[in-house]
Amino acid sequence: MTGALVAGLVAGYGIAVPVGAVATYLVSLTARTSLRTGACAALGIATADGLYALVATLGGVALAAALQPALVPLRWISALVLTALAVRGGVGALRQYRSPGPIATARAAPPGPGRAYLALLGITLLNPTTVIYFAALVLGNRAADAVRPLEQGLFVLAAFAASASWQLLLAGGGALLGRALTGRRGRLVTGLVSSTVIAVLAVQMPTGPA
Repeated sequence: MTGALVAGLVAGYGIAVPVGAVATYLVSLTARTSLRTGACAALGIATADGLYALVATLGGVALAAALQPALVPLRWISALVLTALAVRGGVGALRQYRSPGPIATARAAPPGPGRAYLALLGITLLNPTTVIYFAALVLGNRAADAVRPLEQGLFVLAAFAASASWQLLLAGGGALLGRALTGRRGRLVTGLVSSTVIAVLAVQMPTGPA
């Protein structure tokens, strides 16, 4: 059981730690809203990772093979969604900077915690590479004998916990960034930088490795 727990932790951090477009959006969202909203968004990402880990342990290679034909279309959909988020963030930052009056009155209504959770859950689920990653790990570490359900559950829970801890760390960094850059110009710079990074990563997504 210890082996399944360690394997789940390693797998969870392995898929969560590389900072991509979704992680960048999480930090930016938390900086613009609140730690509570960012934490819910972070748990949305971790939930998607945990679901994919569960699906991988149950479906294995058959599921990975079934998803392979849909890999490119789903990547394009994910890239389009992230590009839309980048454009919206950049336009919002410019509009807020140019709008007269206090910053508080210029800001659009931020997403609530529930909406942020569902949004990041949906965006992360659009990336089928995650389930292929988990399926490869599960198959690579599977012995000849069938893996017990308890070990499968420990693997999934550990992967979720690892992903959640990292995403919450990113959300905390976004909250600190929001407190440090409360001025009009600071929010403009961070908003444009975040949108640019998300857009670049979104453009690269359709041609990423299978």
